[in-house]
Parts: sequence; structure tokens; C-alpha cells
Amino acid sequence: MKIFNILHKSSDGKARTGIMELPHGPVHTPVFMPVGTCATVKAISKDDLEEIGFEIILANTYHLFLRPGPELINEAGGLHGFSQYKKNFLTDSGGFQVFSLSQLRKINPDGVKFQSHVDGSYHMFTPENVVQTQALFNSDIQMQLDVCSGYGVDRKEAEHALKVTSEWAKRAKKQWLEEQEKGYKGILFPIVQGNFFEDLRKESAEFVASLDLPGIAIGGLSVGEPKEKFEEFLAYTMKLLPEDKPSYVMGIGTPEYILEAVANGVDMFDCVLPTRNARNGAYFTHDGQLSIKQERFKHDFKPIDPQCNCKVCRTYSRAYLRHLFKEQEILSSMLASYHNLAFLHQMMNEIRQAISEDRFEEYKKDFLSRYKEGNIQ
Repeated sequence: MKIFNILHKSSDGKARTGIMELPHGPVHTPVFMPVGTCATVKAISKDDLEEIGFEIILANTYHLFLRPGPELINEAGGLHGFSQYKKNFLTDSGGFQVFSLSQLRKINPDGVKFQSHVDGSYHMFTPENVVQTQALFNSDIQMQLDVCSGYGVDRKEAEHALKVTSEWAKRAKKQWLEEQEKGYKGILFPIVQGNFFEDLRKESAEFVASLDLPGIAIGGLSVGEPKEKFEEFLAYTMKLLPEDKPSYVMGIGTPEYILEAVANGVDMFDCVLPTRNARNGAYFTHDGQLSIKQERFKHDFKPIDPQCNCKVCRTYSRAYLRHLFKEQEILSSMLASYHNLAFLHQMMNEIRQAISEDRFEEYKKDFLSRYKEGNIQ
């Protein structure tokens, strides 16, 4: 199944633009996807997402499985009917919660037995029922169940995680094909693992490519490693993947990491950081991250970023936004989240334009030079 067309390959590097044809509309790449863990991006309405221009967002299988449950979501018409966000949804597999909630789970060859952080009840995730759950969600892109190992684990643990992930990928593909026969239109991405061992990464990339699924996700990065290790293993892994499929690096959401990923030919990325930081008073600007908590903004009536044309920057001053944050007004989280997502979305538009004009490396250099200087006036 082919869902991806490359539109332009940059002449000055590996960056590229493309378009994914998904059940709920096209998605232009490279693309940043906001994270809507519980079928909502925190402090952002679906109207705001549409106004900014997002074509795809994420939802979390683990959390939605526990509350409100896949049957209720399916009854409502899947995630699109339930949330009324009519563009595309990508759902993760719950695999990251296997990693992050390690004290509440036990992995065996069949799947993952875990204890709910909500009410203490026990559940079992298998490669098969995770595919079935995401099909009930009517996910446009779903992830296989995987085992993510953290930075610094020994080789034995990394080998075991890779072996289990590979076996689960085969089982997930089989179940996905069965769901397709029943009329499910969404697609499945397998996940490259292998931790920070080059031979294991190579083994995983070659295996995942052999499955010939519509796209490929790169897991096991942005798990606490130094930035130089991230860059090294991202570049190494990308060299091993087929060019004709969209690639997705999970869990990156700052301008530095996004630009590095695009430079290596990555097409998709996501992160909770832009909205999480927003709720803590941190705004993206072209001159670095601005902390609205600072006293110096008390009498500052300039916009957050004079170069940004989002409705927050067009309407509100730093002084007012600082006031909202200091008073813990709900509107503070709403406006900051809107700005940060609009900022990244505009950055992605600029990135795609730069790639199409064969000047991405120049754009990256100029953007980061100013961003890292952090000279917020």
C-alpha cells in the first residue's frame, strides 16, 4: 500500500517535502504533530487546531483504553466523531507507557500486563489487541506495540527488547491485515528499535523494511541520551531506511531537534513539550524561549514575538500574558499553547518552502544562529 509521494528532494542535503494521502485528508511533510493524549490537545480546541492549519494530531492508546474505553469511542464514530476533529489522527501503541510506567507493568512474550494508574485494575496489551483497539478508534495511522529501552541499558536488555519488538511487529501486521479485510482504512507503522548499538539498529531497520508496511517509525531516541548521541543514531538509522516510505521520529518538539530531524530526511515528529512548556509560561520566539514569569516583562507591551503573526501575538502584550500567568488564569495556558503550536506550524511551512527552493541548510543555519543567541528584546 503506497500512501506517500515525495514532492521535492533538497539539492543541499537530505531534507525533502512530500505528501501523505490518509483517510481524513492529505498531510504535507515534513510535519510536526501536536499531542492530544486524551483525544484533545491540552488547552486547545479543535477549532483552534483547524485555524492554525494542522492536518494531523496524536492521541494516546494507553490513556484512551483506560478512559473512556475503545467501545465508547467506536460508538461515537471513532476519534473523529468523538472529538469532532475531522482531520487525521495518529495513535501510539501504548509502548511508551511500557517504558515510562515500568513499575506498573510486566513484559512477557505474549504482550504486556500492566496495572492501571487510574484505579489499579490489571489489563493485558498484546500486539493483536492493540491493533484492534486502534482500529476501534478509527486511527488514520497506528503504531505497533513495541518495547522501548532507555539510554544506558546493557546490550543484553537491548537485544531482548529488539527481539520482542520484532516478533510483535509480525503479529501486529497479521492482525492489521485482518482489520483491513473488515473495512478498516487506517495504516500501520512498525517501529525500529535497537537502542544505541549500531548493529542492533541495522538489524532492526532491515527487518522493519522487509515488512513492507506503509511507513516506518524510529523508536528508542529522545529517551534521555545526550543530544550528540541522538544526532549520531538518528543519522545512522535514517541511512538504513527505504526512501520511498514516510519516516517518523517519536518525541521531538523543539526547533533544534526538528531541524536536525528534517536535515536527515525525517518526515514526521511529535512532542508534548510545546504545550507543556506553554502551561509553565514558556513561549517559543525566533530569539529563543521566552519565560513570561520574568519581572522584566511586567511593563512590556510588545507582542511575545514581533515576527509572529498568530492571533496571540497580534492581540496581546507580554505584560498582559505575564499577568494571566501570575494570576494562574486558565486563559494563560490557552493562549500560550496556541502561540507555541502556531509558531511551530509556521516554522514547518517555512521549512517546506526552503526545501522546495533548495535553501534548507541556509534556513537551518540562519534560524538556529538567531534562536540560540537568545537575544530577546
